[in-house]
Amino acid sequence: MRQFVIGAGKLLVSVLLAATTLCAVADESYPDHTIRIIVPLSPGGSTDHMARLLASKLQARWGEPVIVENRPGANTIIGTELVARAKPDGYTLLVVSNTHDILPLVNAKLPYDAVRDFSPVATVSSARFVLLVHPSVPANTLQEFIAFAKQHPGQINFGSSGTGSGAHIAGEVFNAASGVQLQHIPYKGGAQSMTDAIGGQVQVSFNTPMISAPYVRTGRLKALAVSGETRSSLLPNVPTFKEAGLPAYDERAWQGVLAPAGTPRPIIDRLAKEISSIFRSPEVAGQLQKEGVDSFTSTPDQFSDLIKRDMQRLTGVIRASDLKLGND
Repeated sequence: MRQFVIGAGKLLVSVLLAATTLCAVADESYPDHTIRIIVPLSPGGSTDHMARLLASKLQARWGEPVIVENRPGANTIIGTELVARAKPDGYTLLVVSNTHDILPLVNAKLPYDAVRDFSPVATVSSARFVLLVHPSVPANTLQEFIAFAKQHPGQINFGSSGTGSGAHIAGEVFNAASGVQLQHIPYKGGAQSMTDAIGGQVQVSFNTPMISAPYVRTGRLKALAVSGETRSSLLPNVPTFKEAGLPAYDERAWQGVLAPAGTPRPIIDRLAKEISSIFRSPEVAGQLQKEGVDSFTSTPDQFSDLIKRDMQRLTGVIRASDLKLGND
């Protein structure tokens, strides 16, 4: 009996060693076939743009096909669930924005867990928010606008691409930081929201410098402040929130890459190293700067911490807003 136990133990050790060796070989050979990058949004937006930029650079470096698949629907849930259920082998990746952090706080019935079902790989970029107001708003500075908004609580509207979107949360964070009560108006897309801001159907919008700049230059919208430590190169005459007297506000929208939970750490680390190298390169960083976007890279552990910190920070903001934690 003792000999049987010893023999079984040796067999188990051999099996474990063989499995470990196979995993190591698989990790070292990665990648050896097509990689899919899932974008849980329609083509044409900033997240799609980052995914396609990443795909082209990875394909050039690795010599393996890297394709982008758009799987829009249900406010990013459809594409995100697809990756959560994918084989954790590094060949299916997800590019997300900080909407990934927000959805669990407003929807208790997500078909995946935003933290446990994913392995963070790396962030790639960070976009600032510009506070835009229609020319009819009698304010030309941030402090004038805050004073005006406090005189009209709940009567000034801001639009966004939908409940829980980055622009929506940017507005709610502004409410909390400034003590005003802007009323959120959700739209089915960012384009419709911006159209109504230009037309004056909503008085306020929070948008990126790249989208904002053309309308500011032509006087169709007024830019009162921009988030970030320094002014945007696309809007050099617009002060930062700190310069304008509201240092507590520095909301930004990040984008990053996730893999299914259980993806081997050597593959995660290799992906993270390549992604950071790509987005730190002068060529890519310079291209993003021209688009009003900042290169923003991190390690897998730093990205994981960012997601958890954001969710903790935004829980309070959402509780203070008209949203209810756990809503559909």
